[in-house]
Amino acid sequence: MDQQYTSALKTGDGVRLRYNQTGPSEGQQLLFITGWRQAAVEWRKQVEYFSSAGFRVTTFDWRGHGDSDKPDFGYRISRFAADLNDVLTQLDLKTVTIVGHSMGCSIAWAWWDQYPDVRERIAKFVFVDQSAAMVRDPHWTDEQAAQFSAIFTPGAVYDLAADMAAQLVPLMRSLFAPSVSESDFEWVLSQNKKMSDAHAAALLLDHAFRDWRDVLPRITIPTLVLVGELSILPPSRIPWVATQIPGAQHYTFTAAEKGSHFMFWENPERFNSVVKDFLTH
Repeated sequence: MDQQYTSALKTGDGVRLRYNQTGPSEGQQLLFITGWRQAAVEWRKQVEYFSSAGFRVTTFDWRGHGDSDKPDFGYRISRFAADLNDVLTQLDLKTVTIVGHSMGCSIAWAWWDQYPDVRERIAKFVFVDQSAAMVRDPHWTDEQAAQFSAIFTPGAVYDLAADMAAQLVPLMRSLFAPSVSESDFEWVLSQNKKMSDAHAAALLLDHAFRDWRDVLPRITIPTLVLVGELSILPPSRIPWVATQIPGAQHYTFTAAEKGSHFMFWENPERFNSVVKDFLTH
């Protein structure tokens, strides 16, 4: 059964974001943030596990996503970073670990860059399967593009955004292991469809063209980088992100561990175990 979002907060520009908090109020704080087009309810396997383990778990839907408001403005990473800051400050989250998936990592990087005065709210980061630069500069060599896991050419991103309705299903299938059940895939797809194609296209264009390489070396808190052997992003290269963050750890989910882009959904037991180990040591 899907969790119900009974609470909402209002961003600085008047957009209502639906959020949910579970677990003991005095528990260690965890904030899970989703990727592009995903709904917060997709973290439900983590919410159940960590709240039962005594953590205070917060999830929320970005603007345009899930059950939050769907305005016709603000679909850019800088605005989403401001929304994240509104969540952190309005809910007064302190010594919190942010677990960001995919685009959620980019938003966390933008937040770290834009809001240095409130960085003390964050105790740790967990970054799940996101490259620092997704679009290949035409002047890069093949080796440079591979190193940064830049999987798109500029034209390919615009083509995808222009044909969003037709491309959503094949794109989403590429993010899961072949063994994913049809019922699981259809459920996640239904959550994706809560966002309009137009808003998703606008956000994708902004997200894909960001370059976070200069932000990573300035992250000064304990960080764990997670990647998947079956990911659409080259798994041998994503750990490069960890090499750029001082003292960061990384872990690769193998094919046997269902290490897709959505490893937290396909193998929640292993994912939760790896994250919990990082949180408690």
